[in-house]
Amino acid sequence: MISLLRLVSSTPSSFANVTPGVFYSIGWIIYNLYFHPLASFPGPKSNAATSLPFFRSVLSGNLPMDAHRLHEKYGDVVRIAPNEVTFTNPEAWKEIFAIRPGKPQRPKDQRHLSVGPNHVPSILRADDQTHARYRRSLSHGFSEGSLQRQEVIVKGYVDLLMQRLHGLAESGSATVDMTCWYNYATFDIIGDFAFGESFGCLQNSQYHFWVSVIFSHFRTAAWANVLRRVPAGNLLMKLIVPKEIREQKKHQNQMTKEKVQARMENGDNGRPDFLSNVLKQPLEKGMTEDELISNSYVLIIAGSETIATLLSGVTYYVLTVPGVLDKLKTEIRSAFTSEDQITWAAVNQLEYTLAVLNEALRMYPPVPYGFPRMVEGKGDFICGRWVPGGTAVGVPILAAHRSAANFKNPNAFIPERFMGASEFESDNRNAVQAFSVGPRNCIGRNLAYAEMRLILARMIWNFDMEISPDSKQWIKQSSFVVWEKGNLDVKLTPALHTMDTK
Repeated sequence: MISLLRLVSSTPSSFANVTPGVFYSIGWIIYNLYFHPLASFPGPKSNAATSLPFFRSVLSGNLPMDAHRLHEKYGDVVRIAPNEVTFTNPEAWKEIFAIRPGKPQRPKDQRHLSVGPNHVPSILRADDQTHARYRRSLSHGFSEGSLQRQEVIVKGYVDLLMQRLHGLAESGSATVDMTCWYNYATFDIIGDFAFGESFGCLQNSQYHFWVSVIFSHFRTAAWANVLRRVPAGNLLMKLIVPKEIREQKKHQNQMTKEKVQARMENGDNGRPDFLSNVLKQPLEKGMTEDELISNSYVLIIAGSETIATLLSGVTYYVLTVPGVLDKLKTEIRSAFTSEDQITWAAVNQLEYTLAVLNEALRMYPPVPYGFPRMVEGKGDFICGRWVPGGTAVGVPILAAHRSAANFKNPNAFIPERFMGASEFESDNRNAVQAFSVGPRNCIGRNLAYAEMRLILARMIWNFDMEISPDSKQWIKQSSFVVWEKGNLDVKLTPALHTMDTK
């Protein structure tokens, strides 16, 4: 500060034409670095000074990896932006996201959340009271009873997935892009549960228009995250996002509305989907049409892309980490004598299979950064540090999952760490919270696990798999809310026991 003043006083002519805005910016940077309430928090000076490094991380798709790098360098608490602090201490999950006796829930940082198709707050963006009403309305569709009834529907789509993949494998196709096929299956399943009809991806072996628009939306969401933090950001969005993408989004929104309206006309049709129970409830306890539209959109994305992402990730690790595929084959193929025996209840008993999925969630969480919360009022203590009000706080999921302070050999895929291996007794498995914690944790966690276990078990039962050489670096990806996945090319060969039964 003193050196800056000396420079100004010694060369006044050189500053004669400097605009007040420049002085304001310099003063703001100095304040952020030395006088801001977060000035004592560890982290790079560049991130503390301005939001530009944070913006660069978001727009380049490197935010989760940059957060991991910073935490490995500076420790379990990092000032990642002028008014944003992240924690990798597992206790932070409870202190930031869980219910705190006598205190309200911390509100979400809305800058990280996209607006729904009709600008009505969804279950992701709603205030506590509205969120609780949404959750009560939807909870029946995710209950244990509904889960058991949903198995037959999911099985039908998994059967079709296996049929399509067998057709490709037996036709002599060299490789199959498993990223696409997992997406086809999970979008069809979730479309059935949300709209009462599938998207027809598996039937037609291609993405439905509604689904294809989702993938272009994730990059748009990254821009929205940045522009919500700058003046006139909404106006800038119209200049940055191509007109074609905006028109596609409008078409998708209209299609969402039409599908929800069609589902509402069917009423309580007795199917165990997400809306059957909601449609029976009086309006004050249930949802309006606009709320159903907004929430159906979120449920489809959360219940499809995330599951397909994890299945793609686990397939990659199974095929690239020595020994894992052989152990999976041994467990799954020795546990059953026919494919019909592979049920939700049966796969829940497969210890190694579940450990493989859990390790994949640790290494490759589908939403690798997460959704921060805001500290309100004058401030609060989090993990022993006083954090002033107005600060965004969160747990960067990939960084917490890959932290050397939380896990031994954190960057190695080792399912045995979830099977009680003594070598990993020091692991803090509570750090793995890919579904979040607290009253706003993922409502579909049990359905997601059931789907993932079933599809993985059926894949291992039906096929011998080998990753294509051009996909061995598949895991090196950018992230725009979720991972931006390329082709995961896998050679599929029908397993001998499946050929023997034909």
